[in-house]
Amino acid sequence: MTSTILIAYATRYGSTQEVAEAIGDRLRERGLAVELKPTFEVSTLKPYSMIVLGGPIYMDRWHHDARRFLKRYYTTLQEKPAAIFALGPLHQTPEEWQDARQQLDRALEKAPLLKPIAIEMFGGVLSPTRLHFPFNHLKASDARNWSNIIDFADTLAEQATEHVVI
Repeated sequence: MTSTILIAYATRYGSTQEVAEAIGDRLRERGLAVELKPTFEVSTLKPYSMIVLGGPIYMDRWHHDARRFLKRYYTTLQEKPAAIFALGPLHQTPEEWQDARQQLDRALEKAPLLKPIAIEMFGGVLSPTRLHFPFNHLKASDARNWSNIIDFADTLAEQATEHVVI
């Protein structure tokens, strides 16, 4: 019997979905069954042996759909292995990374009994062509470190073998 890992993601412009897909691809390479869904499409967590939840930090808050998912499935997420990731900082300054992590921690404080097996922060993406004035004049940036994302997926794969019947 194969156990399936759910990667549920919230995204505004697609960069978090790209990270979720990369994590899913890596987990599949490691022989694990994975299903990717936007958070708003998830109706139950019953068929999943592990849940990975991701969302961007946007306007100083973790994405609304990620927070809503956490609230909706809070009890079930306490009963199954769960991992969390967020995209946030657009630059490599320690202050920006610390601020983004604090935003994620603030969101997770509302779920005090949740004990994720992994929590990770990745760099974010700014695509001005998708934004309205005056933000469409900002400089484009992509602070995602794909090596770190793959390392996170590898950590999840190791955790899955400890927590999940494959």
